[in-house]
Amino acid sequence: MMTPEEREQALRERLERIEALERELKAKESAKKQVPLRLSATLWNEIAAWAEQDFRSINGQIEYILTEAVRKRKGNL
Repeated sequence: MMTPEEREQALRERLERIEALERELKAKESAKKQVPLRLSATLWNEIAAWAEQDFRSINGQIEYILTEAVRKRKGNL
């Protein structure tokens, strides 16, 4: 039979393992996927100009455009 101190220690260790797993899961969920993308120079320049106007990086602008397209397709305007 475990003493109250041993039980408390075991519970602390279990909680630490659970918290570590939660952090790992959260990191995996928030990780961004890399996608190779080929764009024409014209399209690249247009997106670059748009990104500059919106104070975003080109990558951020592409992500914004894709996110908006998916929202519209789903009907989540």
